[in-house]
Amino acid sequence: MFGLIGMPLLTAAIQTEALANNEVVSGIANLPSPPGNHAKGAALADVTSGRILFSQRGDEPMKIASLTKIMTAIVAIEHGRLDNAVKVSVRAAGKEGSSLYLKAGEKITLRNALYGLMLRSGNDAAMAIAEHVGGSVEGFAFLMNRKAEEIGLTHSHFMNPHGLDEQGHYSSANDLAKLTVYALRNPVFKEIVRTRVKSAPNPNEEWDYKWVNKNRMLTMYDGADGVKTGYTKQSLRTLVTSATRDGQQLVAVTLNDGNDWIDHRNLLDFGFAHFPLTSVTKAGDPIAGYPFKTSNSFAYPFAKGERERLEIRLTPLREGTAHYNLGYRGQLNFVLNDRVIGTVPLVAGEQEQQESSGKRTELHKPSYTQASPATSFETSIRTTLKALFLQGGT
Repeated sequence: MFGLIGMPLLTAAIQTEALANNEVVSGIANLPSPPGNHAKGAALADVTSGRILFSQRGDEPMKIASLTKIMTAIVAIEHGRLDNAVKVSVRAAGKEGSSLYLKAGEKITLRNALYGLMLRSGNDAAMAIAEHVGGSVEGFAFLMNRKAEEIGLTHSHFMNPHGLDEQGHYSSANDLAKLTVYALRNPVFKEIVRTRVKSAPNPNEEWDYKWVNKNRMLTMYDGADGVKTGYTKQSLRTLVTSATRDGQQLVAVTLNDGNDWIDHRNLLDFGFAHFPLTSVTKAGDPIAGYPFKTSNSFAYPFAKGERERLEIRLTPLREGTAHYNLGYRGQLNFVLNDRVIGTVPLVAGEQEQQESSGKRTELHKPSYTQASPATSFETSIRTTLKALFLQGGT
């Protein structure tokens, strides 16, 4: 039973303050200093919660080179049809920089173009994808900036899909961490960036394309599973990597870092060692003293001593409201250092469901769906319903 034993249980109004989905960790007692690095800007984030665990000049806008393609990929995945053919234009085929050596007039599926984009950093693929999905490079840049606004990237602006240096094209370490956290929650993106080698049909030759991922972390760090390398003369070396250990996935970002492979290894080691993902509640846990149960699971990367300071505040819903009639009975707010770090909706418990229907009726199939930080009950419900739809829940 999820009885909140040994933890403060408070009844409070739903928090109305607009809270960011991420926070920069600071002032934690007994937390060892993060490892030094050579980056101009850096960030480390937990994918499940979106919590930023470390930030160094994290909000400073900088040149990001081919890390741009993280945004290009997720926008294309969300707006395009993966098995549709992308026709390569003369403009796309002639784009300078790293290339797949696509030919003008050649057709390639959007899915394969995305593999070439993320594994080999093909600028020709980036252009072809942008023209296919957005109608033009300018149209695609509009979609990129709209997505940036949607997910709360406040220090970013995109002018092109490839990341070559251009006035007005920039992002920050924190924004790139947030973007990558968002993208890694998409299963198509997640599968592409973890791929080490990809073959694809080559209509111009008797042999297939064979793309080997440029991300050396995939072979040099245990658990590495993404994401993207980058370099231009102005940005210098840029890198975003991800790794998963014991069910926890972290994202590391460095900008303008000449020693990035080693720095990423040290940042990821620091995160796994000092911010382990800890389960607080699981879907279906009953609430002591109430005929409710949790609809989602909630897990969070606590530093040493933080779990003991977590407050769990329950807010019941009044009968007769629209959400109540849908089966929701309230929500749990998880509060750390006076900030809501997550919410989980509550649903009718087994006894109430049996009394109201004469038989056991599950609102959804129990699963370990981790609740992301949310600022309102409506946001929590939308997250829950989306998860149920994707899982085939009732």
